[in-house]
Amino acid sequence: MILKGSQRAGAADLAAHLMNDRDNDHVSLYELRGFVASDLHGALSETHAISKGTRCTQYLFSLSLNPPIGKDVTEPEFIEAIERAEVKLGLSNQPRAIIFHEKEGRRHAHVAWSRIDGVEMKAINLPHFKIKLNTLARELYLEHGWDLPEGMQVGGGKSPYNFTLAEWQQAKRAGLDPREIKQAIQQAWAQSDSPKAFKHGLEDKGYVLARGDRRGFVVLDCDKNVYALSRALGIKTKEVKARLGDPADQLSVAEAESLIDHKISQQLRGFIKAFKDKQAEAWQPLDAERQALKDQHRADRAMLSAFHAKRQKDELKDRLVLRTGLGGLWDRFTGRASEIRKANELAAWQAAKRDQCERDNLVFDQMVERRKLQSKVHALRQSQQAERSVMARMIGDAYRAKSLGIVRPTDEARTMARKRAAERFNIGADPPDHADADKVKPPKGPDLSR
Repeated sequence: MILKGSQRAGAADLAAHLMNDRDNDHVSLYELRGFVASDLHGALSETHAISKGTRCTQYLFSLSLNPPIGKDVTEPEFIEAIERAEVKLGLSNQPRAIIFHEKEGRRHAHVAWSRIDGVEMKAINLPHFKIKLNTLARELYLEHGWDLPEGMQVGGGKSPYNFTLAEWQQAKRAGLDPREIKQAIQQAWAQSDSPKAFKHGLEDKGYVLARGDRRGFVVLDCDKNVYALSRALGIKTKEVKARLGDPADQLSVAEAESLIDHKISQQLRGFIKAFKDKQAEAWQPLDAERQALKDQHRADRAMLSAFHAKRQKDELKDRLVLRTGLGGLWDRFTGRASEIRKANELAAWQAAKRDQCERDNLVFDQMVERRKLQSKVHALRQSQQAERSVMARMIGDAYRAKSLGIVRPTDEARTMARKRAAERFNIGADPPDHADADKVKPPKGPDLSR
């Protein structure tokens, strides 16, 4: 599975992100270890408070574990991977929180550790943690028999779709897949060999090149959303400058916004809005189906949880009871009390494993249903992405038409032109009287006397 970790601060933001049940079908707080608080917000706030006694600013280590698409991973398999990562990183016995997310028919896990050693009051150093996590991820792929991603294969390339949370959120606000935005900008870059060609390539896809407010190049879409060019391309700023030159030669963001307003007519903006409304409307049946499935799955899990709680209570009553008084003293002397404790511990462990297997089986069955729905979602995404490509080309045509001073006639203008032509050439009119024939001038044709 893909392991992605980072040192970070922002306890409140991380807790809010991990417990977000709006963008996830299901969120479950699996474990809180080493904290006084019983909720995630309180637990991570504890770490923040303890870090105040040190100079550490990035007091948390966050890790996400993502299995391949279509692969079911049980809770014990996730926990084993987390334990192995913990040992490799040197975070054994540190306070940690484990959260499971389910979205689009896939289950993945998140872990947040405290980096603060509470005894020595200093942050635990995490050297080369990316290399260690990549090594462990490759081991997990090979152990489970999963196909290695290109980035993990020997000689494989790095995926161009490693975007940050901020990029993902910006793209969601724009109503696009962030991979789609990056892909469009990267294609324009790959297909151009000069600044002019790159600008035209961006215009073909509905984007405008500009100078950032602070430094470097940025790209604006037709809705004036701003994207950092070097980040979208996945290369350094100096490489971008080497091809495009000085950013000062480009329009500022404010000037680019004014240019977009000038280039895109109100008629085209209305068409774009109608296009977006149509695409949003197409999602409504799938969103309703997803919400209904989500509610049903949550109800099934609540029912299973209530059943487990009742069964655990009944089984607790049926377990052997230690005697008191002289009988209890005799049991301790003969060793029978120790045997009863061991038998009860074994029964409790077996019951816990059984309940865990039942939870996993229910989750896997529900993910099968969710994946069927996700296939419809994927098909609609592909269809709408193709439609957006056509729209982008139309916007690019509008850019070029305005830049070249081409004025496209409206329907009303075309109608008037046809009417004037009809009046001039008597198209569709009654033939003129012979008396007035000399007043009618035939259309001037080509001069054949030469």
